[in-house]
Amino acid sequence: MTEICLAFEVHQPFRINKNFSEEAAKGKGLEDLFDLYFDNIWNKMIFERVAKKCYFPTNRIILDNIDRFKGERKKFKAAYSLSGVLVEECERWAPDLLDSFKQLAESGCVELICQTYFHSLASLFSAERREFIDQVSMHKHLMRDLFGQVPTVFENTEFIYNNSIAQTIAKLGFSGIFTEGAERVLGWRSPNYIYSAKGSKIKVLLRNYRLSDDISFRFSNRDWGGWPLTADKYAAWLSETPGQCINIFMDYETFGEHQWPETGIHDFLKWLPEEVIEHQNLQFSTPSELLRHEPVGEIDVHDFDTLSWADIERSTNAWLGNDMQRTCYRGIRELEPYARKTGNEKIMRLFRFLQTSDNIYYMYTGGGGPGAVHGYFSQQPPVEAFWSFLRILSDFYEKVAEHLSDPEKVLIRLLRVLPPDKAFHFHEGAHYINLSAHSLGEFLDVLKLAPERSIRFHVIFKHFERWIRHAIGDAKLADEIAKVDPDSPDLRQKIYSLINTNIAKLMQARG
Repeated sequence: MTEICLAFEVHQPFRINKNFSEEAAKGKGLEDLFDLYFDNIWNKMIFERVAKKCYFPTNRIILDNIDRFKGERKKFKAAYSLSGVLVEECERWAPDLLDSFKQLAESGCVELICQTYFHSLASLFSAERREFIDQVSMHKHLMRDLFGQVPTVFENTEFIYNNSIAQTIAKLGFSGIFTEGAERVLGWRSPNYIYSAKGSKIKVLLRNYRLSDDISFRFSNRDWGGWPLTADKYAAWLSETPGQCINIFMDYETFGEHQWPETGIHDFLKWLPEEVIEHQNLQFSTPSELLRHEPVGEIDVHDFDTLSWADIERSTNAWLGNDMQRTCYRGIRELEPYARKTGNEKIMRLFRFLQTSDNIYYMYTGGGGPGAVHGYFSQQPPVEAFWSFLRILSDFYEKVAEHLSDPEKVLIRLLRVLPPDKAFHFHEGAHYINLSAHSLGEFLDVLKLAPERSIRFHVIFKHFERWIRHAIGDAKLADEIAKVDPDSPDLRQKIYSLINTNIAKLMQARG
């Protein structure tokens, strides 16, 4: 008997306010910043549209099928991974939708999967993963307190996975973890079996991305050889697919938002359970039920080859693939110890909403199919998303600094990220050379790459000195930079050493 695990990720971000300005935030309390940093008129509009087209009708279809087969030998079952952000949006704008998800959880045929509460990239921040662990714990408690379930299976944000993430999740007491059934990991092997994670005993459930994407991406594509995809045709494909289990995992928004109701996607889902159950060799199972199978092999994903379900590469490039994304990711990651140091719950809550992976996903600049998908979700140009996010993040650094004492206050102000109009842009004469620094730390990295003639040009005209004095705000360091001889044979190293030593002293004073 092949077990079909039908699972859905349900998430909507709080999208940032692209019209934010520092002036608007001056003098505002922390309780006012949420509605300044995030465009909640836009967020409410999108949420209500998706709820109407997808969440309400799809929940009803799932519930009806659960009821229909509840008394049968083979029941219809499904699994959900609801982000904490989505739950909070339900609480704000559609409490009746939240009741509908509660009905699903109480049906006895729906399993809730754990994820990061804020759908974040926190699993990539550090080896210790303190922020990641906190967010996993928050989500687990939410599922218990609100829905009455304690998850035993985990799905990281967008299926981000490597060996050390699996080891962390195993230490937190989970029995299983989902990730992508990518060929670069599996080789000749099939995703339709249970595996174990390298370095831990946790069991790995792999998404069959081909069969999942047949629904989520290809369903309405008239040029696809499988079109039209009907429930009986798809059930026949499942029946002909060998393995212990077939994990069909997709965004819930597939049903009505990504694939519009006019495509017939809701009718497809309505009839799919019956068509699957009619096959003698198929049955529906929840993720935890699949864990009774013994692993047939080991999944080995090195930290430097981290896996996800995003785009063709199925890597972290969807969030870390260009300089804009890496700048914003670095700014968020490096803010963590200072946000924690404040001991302020409102600071931490804002910090975590800014971590939502969508904020950086929207800055993707690749082309082709992946670019079209990113553009559909973002609904704004990548550069605009980058500028908007950095303006907000830079302001938030200042707000965090206001809640710290020296030397942390001095240090965070010196290391804060800056929006592009305050960043340092390297030139050779009048020509920009495609290198920019949005923080002092990033400046050190870029300094290693900048041509010697560009560095000399900026030293001669006192550009480094003025930027450090006026944008960074360190007059003492600026004075030291001003004394550097532009004809020095080790010019690059002298500037690097001055800045690095200054930062190191502040770090040492912090303790």
